[in-house]
Amino acid sequence: MRITKVYTRTGDDGTTGLSKGERLPKDSPRIAAFGALDELSANLGVAMAEGLQNDISDTLESAQQVLFNIGGELAVPDEELGLVKPQDVKNLEAAIDSINSSLPPLKEFVLPRGSKGVVFLHQARGVCRRAERDLVTLHREEASNSLQLQYINRLSDYLFVAARHQNEIDGGPEEMWKK
Repeated sequence: MRITKVYTRTGDDGTTGLSKGERLPKDSPRIAAFGALDELSANLGVAMAEGLQNDISDTLESAQQVLFNIGGELAVPDEELGLVKPQDVKNLEAAIDSINSSLPPLKEFVLPRGSKGVVFLHQARGVCRRAERDLVTLHREEASNSLQLQYINRLSDYLFVAARHQNEIDGGPEEMWKK
């Protein structure tokens, strides 16, 4: 796909096009999921711009690629493209296990505080959870690749442990929720 013109005016009627030309209302569950994935990818980029540890940035860069793959699958309903793979989920699980093994166990909820990078990771986690809700809504209406939901769920978990790990690297205390 080559983008030669930024504006087409075809969306002025409140619809947007999928890869094969089908038009959907911009507030449809499929388009809402696209929007949440796009916002999530942008939030990952903002977090990466804050000088995160290399392993975290590398994982987030990979996550952006997978998010675009999920979007690619959503753009072609009723086709199995196989862009999101079981290995994508396994890679996130390995990254979670690697980071989480050095973190102290939690007794309370962690408040989203710390350096800019840490706070942006927490913010991305919140956006990720919304993207997951939007995907759940879509998956409830239409059968699609269940790996999309697994990946987004693991990404939310990863963003949580990555924020804790980056906070530890930055030397910040973990602020806990006080009942």
